[in-house]
Amino acid sequence: MTDTNNLSWATKARIGLAFLAIYLIWGTTFLGIRIAVETIPAFMMAGLRFFFAGGIMMVILLARGGHFPSLRHWRSAVIVGGLMLVGGIGLVSFAEERISSGLAALVVATIPIWITLFGWLGFGGKKPSPQIFTGLGLGFVGVILLFAPAIDADNNQLAGMGIVFIGAMFFAAGSLYSRRAPLPIDTRMSTASEMLAAGILLLGVSLLSGEPSRLDIGEISVRSIFALIYLTIFGSIIGYTAYLWLLKTVEPAKVSTNFYVNPVIAVFMGWLLADENVTLFMIIATVVILLGVAVINIKLPHIGQRRNHEIKLNMGGTSTE
Repeated sequence: MTDTNNLSWATKARIGLAFLAIYLIWGTTFLGIRIAVETIPAFMMAGLRFFFAGGIMMVILLARGGHFPSLRHWRSAVIVGGLMLVGGIGLVSFAEERISSGLAALVVATIPIWITLFGWLGFGGKKPSPQIFTGLGLGFVGVILLFAPAIDADNNQLAGMGIVFIGAMFFAAGSLYSRRAPLPIDTRMSTASEMLAAGILLLGVSLLSGEPSRLDIGEISVRSIFALIYLTIFGSIIGYTAYLWLLKTVEPAKVSTNFYVNPVIAVFMGWLLADENVTLFMIIATVVILLGVAVINIKLPHIGQRRNHEIKLNMGGTSTE
């Protein structure tokens, strides 16, 4: 990771553009999915998206001298891609046949909460501090607020939210597993193999669920096709490339700010371009969930550290007031 204070203006500009990319592109992918699944079955759409995105990335990397993943790497790619992209994004795509893109984005915003909880319970992480427990509590209160109106609504909406909820948990589990999984050293090749594996798995799910037999090619709209192209090129290839580059260039905590920004952009774009309804419950739930994520991620200095800092300042003749 590079010290951002010592970077050139050109690099800082690239960092700004990369952040803009993950904020705007990933914030609009929820609406892109909603438009794509209007006339393309969800698992088929997601499968085509990741198959072509992973395939294009891999061809480019191999042409530039990259190493083809080993059998061991492919095994890990299937597991990670299966959890994050099939179980995660695939289920989100399936759910968006039933619910709005903004609502899906708000449920997905719980991913950092699940990562924290699963990291402690199932991946050998240490017990969360009181601060993190507070963040988890806020997150779950936000989820309850989000689900409460849907209980009295139609079963289709409640089922859709539940599917996204499960997808968020799959994505979190995949994120944790990917940290210790044997994957290619080149993170771009790692991402390409995960997307390609997920694309094949999703197309298999599409076939087994009977989507091809229900598809009428003549009914596929131009806007669904353009949405699929957008998701493939911008959402997967450009978005993930920018994200991986940022992880190597700036602090991970700064990169994780996309979890705060993306849901807000998704809700706004859904309201602006798709006339999606935004309720007071959704706004309150969003604030509570994002507050919980912030409490989990924010680093507060320990009392001892603050006292030591004050002692050093006073010894140097500087007032702390």
